[in-house]
Amino acid sequence: MTGVTTLLLLSGVARSQNGHQDTPSRAEIADAARGTRGASYIPLDSWIYPAAIRFYELGYLPTAYIGMRPWTRASLAHMLQLSQPAMLSESTDSEALAIFNALHRELAPELSSDTPAALAVDSIYTRVRGIHGTILNDSYHLGQTVINDYGRPYQPGWNHLTGYSLHGTAGRFDLFVRGEYQHAPAANGYSAAVANVLADLDRTPHVPQFGIPQGSIPQQNNVRLLEADLSAHLLGHQISFGKDDAWLGPAQGSSMAWSNNAENIYSFRINRIEPLFVPGLSSLVGVFRYDFFVGSLKGHNYPNDPWIHSSKISFKPTPDLEFGFQRSVIWGGKGHVPITVHTFLRSFFSLTAVSPAQKFSRDDPGARFSTFDFTWRVPWQNHLLTVYTDSLVHDNVFPVSNPGRAGLRPGIYLSRLPGMPHADLRIEGVTTSPRDPGSTRGQFLYFESAQNQGYTNRGQIIGDWIGREATGGQGWFTWHLKPDQSIQLEYRMAKAAADFIPGGTTQQNAALHVLLRPTPNLELKASAQGELWRAPLVAQGTQHNFTGTFQLTYFPHLVLRR
Repeated sequence: MTGVTTLLLLSGVARSQNGHQDTPSRAEIADAARGTRGASYIPLDSWIYPAAIRFYELGYLPTAYIGMRPWTRASLAHMLQLSQPAMLSESTDSEALAIFNALHRELAPELSSDTPAALAVDSIYTRVRGIHGTILNDSYHLGQTVINDYGRPYQPGWNHLTGYSLHGTAGRFDLFVRGEYQHAPAANGYSAAVANVLADLDRTPHVPQFGIPQGSIPQQNNVRLLEADLSAHLLGHQISFGKDDAWLGPAQGSSMAWSNNAENIYSFRINRIEPLFVPGLSSLVGVFRYDFFVGSLKGHNYPNDPWIHSSKISFKPTPDLEFGFQRSVIWGGKGHVPITVHTFLRSFFSLTAVSPAQKFSRDDPGARFSTFDFTWRVPWQNHLLTVYTDSLVHDNVFPVSNPGRAGLRPGIYLSRLPGMPHADLRIEGVTTSPRDPGSTRGQFLYFESAQNQGYTNRGQIIGDWIGREATGGQGWFTWHLKPDQSIQLEYRMAKAAADFIPGGTTQQNAALHVLLRPTPNLELKASAQGELWRAPLVAQGTQHNFTGTFQLTYFPHLVLRR
């Protein structure tokens, strides 16, 4: 903890000299969060997050927890309230003021003292995606051409989806529903020989399964709930049941612990959405938040139908410093360990090493994965620089206890570039290559010998898209036209180890993303991506593909009040 303490002291000293915003008092935090009104989670792919995180990186939102998303509409409204005094300063940045005003307009119902019961249609959207060329669609083994897209199906040809979102609020209760029709063309899966090689890597029988599509893949026409939950606000907590988003890390490219790369799971969740002050403890580590959820994983055959629980706690000693610890455990499954309160508690509190005999018995506490992350918004030069990292370890208490066995995703962010005050640059590296001396490649991080299909839901990695035994990175150059409009260039690369996947794999992607608002109620998203990849196991030579995506979203602002 020495490094964290040093950052805390440096951040506190510099912030008092030239930071935008001092640490809010306990009374200010409590006053901003006062109220019992329910509010829905903000979907992770909303324009609100890039705008709010940009606002944070410019030196505002003192109680924003970047490593714990999603936020509720009400909790973000409370963050804005705590930023309002800084907006009255003569030195307020014009871009920051524009973001504040845009978010304030978006969250006007939550900022209002009027709280009638209401049902609102939030959005109606449609998307077409054309893919030309051969693709990768297997994050647990070879890689993905399309990442962080809720596990939606995609194949070469024309892909399409149409969806809607709505929410209803009555007092402290809230209902949120987001549903879609999803279409993907038919395609060819792996040959029997390739499927057998991959099954050997996973220690699973040689039969078709999620994540190893073999033979002909039929056309898909799915009607799916992307998100759907019933929640209640209670004493600063959001208690919910259903399908919720989760992004439990500070990085933009992915989260080691949990991202939206795979389809959301059905879960029961207790999320402390407002900062908590505990006398004594908070004088050392500041205010903090925590998040817990538990639910079942789908697409697992060995064993069938295991469950997973995730717990995270994040601390903010100062507005510029955040660090958190997270732990996920996959346990149970038919024929392995029954899902009961007793086995849940055993997996939840297990911290000691497990013998091979115990791992394959009914006493197995589960596959345990832990993360540590921190974000330091460097206060000098008006928060020009932010540094952060996310890390993951398997069967250790936390990555900081054994960094040599940890996967890493470090990053840096420059909030302004010379001569371009509305442009920013973000660069992240990522690796899951640290090797356990007693394991073979691909059978350590995101894998577990008793839970052979590892850290996946319906065949896709629920953590970082980089997958197993791989190294890569991402970079983004973004020009912010307005708070809800931007042009972005992205580069992504990944390389899986040759002693994990025979011959290894290499991916390189370059993409252009455009977000525009022709009218306040209409959003246009468009992207063009080119990819080159090599994977000798499945194809000879360099393969390439081009992906074009266009999405139109209408925000009707249709509200029915009681």
